[in-house]
Amino acid sequence: MTPQTKPVFCADIGGSFIDCAIVRHDGTIADRQKLPTPIHDLDMFLATLEEATAIHDDLDLHIALAGLQDPESGICTAANIPCINGVQLARRLSSTLDRTIRIGNDADCFALAEARMGAGRSHRNVLGIILGTGVGGGLVLDGRLITSAGGLTGEWGHGPVIPHLPGMESHIPCFPCGCGQWGCIDTIGGARGLERLHAWNGGEKADSRAILAAWRQGDPLARRTIEHYVTYVSAALALAVNLTGATILPVGGGLSNAHDLIEALDHATKKRILRDADATLLTPSRLGSDAGLLGAAFL
Repeated sequence: MTPQTKPVFCADIGGSFIDCAIVRHDGTIADRQKLPTPIHDLDMFLATLEEATAIHDDLDLHIALAGLQDPESGICTAANIPCINGVQLARRLSSTLDRTIRIGNDADCFALAEARMGAGRSHRNVLGIILGTGVGGGLVLDGRLITSAGGLTGEWGHGPVIPHLPGMESHIPCFPCGCGQWGCIDTIGGARGLERLHAWNGGEKADSRAILAAWRQGDPLARRTIEHYVTYVSAALALAVNLTGATILPVGGGLSNAHDLIEALDHATKKRILRDADATLLTPSRLGSDAGLLGAAFL
């Protein structure tokens, strides 16, 4: 796993649950537990982690966070965990727990784990992508996670790539994004985005699983939705590949379980990049739900 031999206590923190465990140097996971995330009370949030780590007070704490930590200021932002917004979480935890704290974005941790132990293990340049509720990503070069201003490297899902043209709303699926812009791939690329795209196409309200099932059954409207989805998402991925030179894109998140959808994205993306690519480019994660914990251990 790494040159270190001492285990690390890792926590994969989302808006609903904290998945925590000891991760040993060989990548094995022990003493795993799942706790509710206190999202509105900072003191309770800190106390939950303190209690979870109490019997492992000799181990460092590494966190995969559904949010961001600015690498310069240490300030965290997390849309689904409002109690830590504006908080220097690593500093607070270090003071409370008296141990080394390292925090990484959960998509970055996913990418790092897949690069070291998963689908990207034999590749120098790995762009891990998340197609879950929304869209995320992380970039790993030569086994090293790349971070920069704001902790935002690898966020291929944001930026106004779908044009916002007044009067063309029925022809171009340009929607407002939670980041404050219009036309980000995040607005259509995740499960909720696929549902939004289907409704824009004239479909009845349906969840992503139902849309995919209808697509597989040959439903014309679902087929049109998936065609639009693959067109836009593969274009953004092709740009990301051309910019980063990534040779493998492990895919995590709920939509990664739709292997036929990932195959369609892989085929379309390879047709749009500058270099010739016969080998698989997009591939489902090999580490599944363990990726967050394993990636946190590498921080």
